[in-house]
Amino acid sequence: MAIDLSGKTAVITGSTKGIGRSVAEAMVAAGGSVVISSRTAGDVAAATAELNEQGPGRAHGIPCDVRDGEACAQLIEGAVEAFGGIDILVNNAGLGRFAKIQEMETEFWDTQIRTNLDGVFHCSRAAVPHLIRKGEGWIINIGSLAGRNAFSGGVAYNATKFGLLGMTEAMMLDLRHEGIRVTCIMPGSVNTHFFEGGPHPEHEWKLQGEDLARLVMDLLAFPPRALPSKIEIRPSQPPRK
Repeated sequence: MAIDLSGKTAVITGSTKGIGRSVAEAMVAAGGSVVISSRTAGDVAAATAELNEQGPGRAHGIPCDVRDGEACAQLIEGAVEAFGGIDILVNNAGLGRFAKIQEMETEFWDTQIRTNLDGVFHCSRAAVPHLIRKGEGWIINIGSLAGRNAFSGGVAYNATKFGLLGMTEAMMLDLRHEGIRVTCIMPGSVNTHFFEGGPHPEHEWKLQGEDLARLVMDLLAFPPRALPSKIEIRPSQPPRK
């Protein structure tokens, strides 16, 4: 079902490329006002300009390192100042550093915890008061199938994605009677810049960014009485092992 996002404002973290960029493109194409963010100001400016050329919606760029709680608060306040409010928050920023526990460096552990968990907490906490005042809204957390399937070398990544699923479920219970719906989308392998070297043409079997964007848009089209709180999506035909 197509959805019209005219008059709606979304904040998407990690949205200059990959899943976040695909979601931003879909929302702008649906007439929404979208705040683009990532740590790199140049990437934010370029993505914002490209999305504004695409239309019919609007884009506004705000650089943000989600590991910084104050930067997250400024991101949300900047969105409210630019567009008069916020209706949707997509917590997409994330990273992975893979190593076994005996090889995992403290720096890599800290970076993943601060990005994949703290970032969601900081952005959500800053956005919730604005959503409550509206009496409706949606927080969508982009998790992973690694949030329920552990693997060797995933000691930090698994910890963050298992934690994100638990955080999302608790947030859903905290906010459902405020009119705010909270969902965790858990994709399997996606052909994005998450992996070294960026998207690969030979990885067409993987999910694509536009698949996740379609899922987000379909989710937003659900009637207010319905809350899909956890959605798993995976490649339909991965290579045989």
